[in-house]
Amino acid sequence: MTLMQKVLWISALVVLPVMLFLSYHYWPAGYYLSALIGLYVAVGLYDVFFSRHTLNRLYPVAAYVRYGLEFIRPEIHQYFVASDTDELPFSREQRDLVYRRAQNLDDTQPFGTAHDITETGWLGAAHSIAPTRVKEEHKRVMIGGDECTRPYSAARLNCSAMSFGALSANAVAAINKGAKLEDFYHNTGEGGFSPHHKQGGDIVWQIGTGYFGCRTAEGNFDPQAFKNALTDEVKMIEIKISQGAKPSHGGVLPAAKVTEEIAKIRLVDVGKDVLSPPGHTAYSDPKGLLRFVDELRQLSDGRPVGFKLCIGRKYEFMAICKAMLETGTRPDFITVDGAEGGTGAAPVEYSNRFGLPCLEGVNFVHNCLVGTGLRDKIKIIASGKTATGFDIVTKLAIGADLVAAARTMMLSLGCIQSQACNTNKCPTGIATQDPKRGKALDVEQRYKRVANFQRHTLNSAFEMIGAMGLSDPDLLFPHLIWRRGAEETNRSFDDIYVMVEENALLGDSLPADYVRDWKLASADTFMPQL
Repeated sequence: MTLMQKVLWISALVVLPVMLFLSYHYWPAGYYLSALIGLYVAVGLYDVFFSRHTLNRLYPVAAYVRYGLEFIRPEIHQYFVASDTDELPFSREQRDLVYRRAQNLDDTQPFGTAHDITETGWLGAAHSIAPTRVKEEHKRVMIGGDECTRPYSAARLNCSAMSFGALSANAVAAINKGAKLEDFYHNTGEGGFSPHHKQGGDIVWQIGTGYFGCRTAEGNFDPQAFKNALTDEVKMIEIKISQGAKPSHGGVLPAAKVTEEIAKIRLVDVGKDVLSPPGHTAYSDPKGLLRFVDELRQLSDGRPVGFKLCIGRKYEFMAICKAMLETGTRPDFITVDGAEGGTGAAPVEYSNRFGLPCLEGVNFVHNCLVGTGLRDKIKIIASGKTATGFDIVTKLAIGADLVAAARTMMLSLGCIQSQACNTNKCPTGIATQDPKRGKALDVEQRYKRVANFQRHTLNSAFEMIGAMGLSDPDLLFPHLIWRRGAEETNRSFDDIYVMVEENALLGDSLPADYVRDWKLASADTFMPQL
């Protein structure tokens, strides 16, 4: 018998009867004490005889203390234990920087860095003794290839994909109004193009495997529904192949969350589970993907069309490159999502184990396009954990043309990284469909913070690029970024990442790191050609 079990039986057999007797003579103090001991005995007896938990049976009542401490552990750790630099996925230092910039507060740091810049893996940049400024004409990127008749001028930092349904109506509206204020685009996520996205900001309509907002009753792509939903706010179309946090994983929107509004936006039935399958039904091979790209471009009257993916099997992307060469059809942009990307809910194994990190993925896609002579026709958008100007600089240096951020846009709205996105109980009214919580978010106040964060962070990136002696972000190259090695020396990115020369994949002498996957790739199938 454990100590707590002994205390329970003593309380039940000895202490409680005595207290009941004394309560008769010492009213009301004795009565209240007897009631408290009685409650303890009742709960304890339930734990010993009926609880399903071993801890409760062995440590009646006392086990609840552990459960309570476990319940508030994340908050205790966040507020009292974690330092400014060791918290994940975003440290307190990163979050505070986002908050300060979102509120137009001073974002400088006194007394030097709080980091050990000699630790292995630390990233840095090479400044110039002849600094300059980024020219205004180089601060935006024109997206649209030869087959595009309505090219789009995009900011270097934009809002990445987050669906209405994952975010509240007010959160979506605030982000879109912020996008309008600072002239950057807002990606809808795969949940459909909702009325809350129509606050005047530029829209990238993402079409996922569920084809929400442009689907048939059976869940397949519906061209007419797609055309019907298009408005002038939609500037580009993005096909979502996979995302970094849970690549190649579908999902189910439970029936309880399928409200009349959600059903109307997504073109699904009210009160029924909605399946978002792992793969697309509109195509099944690389050439089919490009036909789908071309179909969407025609249906959207020449708007830029691209796709988003997280790199896994490298030969599959190479197969798409071979299909581009054979068919002559190309996307206008490719969004590369990193495995460090976030989501409202994902299996732990997927978040931890699948996909290349953003920098590696961008480098690989950039090299494949350079190696096949397609790079100048296609823009690369890097998506995956962008909180600072330096994050933007590193992604541009490794091969991206522009960057998209999601979670830090949420932080600028007031997200506190409570990591309750999958509970519908977001304490800030951002990642929830609870109407009471969602309405607590003040759109008119918060949209300005989104705009402030985007502006200040982008200006920080431009200042860094100028400090590196460049007037155009396109002139960034890997040699200007370094990583601290285990041998206590700094290695530039071009010593770490392979850099492929123009058309290198089209000749007989293939780069060594690309030979195997290039030979496995076929324009006709995603299957390896063994």
